[in-house]
Amino acid sequence: MTTETRSTSRLRHDPLVRGLGWASALLGVPQVVAPAGFARALGVHEAPRHRSATTAVGVRELAAATGLLGRPHPVWLWGRVGGDLMDLTMLARALKNHDGRGLGRTVAATAAVTAITATDVYAAVTRTRRSTPMELTAATTVTRSPDETYTLWKDLERLPDFMGHLDEVRVTGPRTSHWQASAPFGKTVEWDAEITQDVPGQLIAWRSVDGADIDNSGEARFVPAPGGQGTEIHVSLRYALPGGPLGKAAARYFGEEPHQQLDDDLRRFKQIAETGEVVRSDGAPGGKRARGEFPQHPARPLTEDELKEALA
Repeated sequence: MTTETRSTSRLRHDPLVRGLGWASALLGVPQVVAPAGFARALGVHEAPRHRSATTAVGVRELAAATGLLGRPHPVWLWGRVGGDLMDLTMLARALKNHDGRGLGRTVAATAAVTAITATDVYAAVTRTRRSTPMELTAATTVTRSPDETYTLWKDLERLPDFMGHLDEVRVTGPRTSHWQASAPFGKTVEWDAEITQDVPGQLIAWRSVDGADIDNSGEARFVPAPGGQGTEIHVSLRYALPGGPLGKAAARYFGEEPHQQLDDDLRRFKQIAETGEVVRSDGAPGGKRARGEFPQHPARPLTEDELKEALA
């Protein structure tokens, strides 16, 4: 059985893929059969160009339904994403030029298509086997000796204290551990890792073992800072981002920028190394839990509950 055949068989029994296929069918039929009535339901005028656009969208939906239900492949999912973006563009234009009659229906349709777009992006990214190799590098300086800095990093079960998307690291042996992390779109990924190099006070390197949800590896180097002023930490991470280039772009759009994540992780590590804890601020009173606030928003006053927590 070829890789493509296995992928088709897997997607054919995927509840989300089949659900999106039936959703395309249910949306496509009325748009083709009664485009004027469908346009009215959206609060859009029945002008000939609107009926033509509605019919074209219906044909596209029926094509997607045929592909997803008949011979499912990630290309049909990405096709739905592209179609969603076109629909949002047309609805935005309709809202801009709206005369007010049926405006509520058009707003509701825009909100519904936005939610569908998020679902389609999630399905396309998570059902695409292709991956994009990523290599991230970052560095910071802490006012601790290389030995102290190495010892803190080597305590693997403390990594989630400063690594924003790590939920848990559990040491399972002298050189092995189990990792659990949050991934884009609310997913959780897990893997077992092994230490491949360990030079006290200088270097720690690790990699995932076979069967990992995401293949990854990395290393942290601890270099004396000039003039004996602490330690420079140089971190390199390599992993395969699911979904290929489109998955990478989608993850960034939804606030999951890998380079920024690594910079934030090292900033929190520096705080722990120098003060013993992640420093909280008015903009992120929850400390590491602020990752749930992505994408970041402008500074704002604390809510009553946040103020009570900060004072406590």
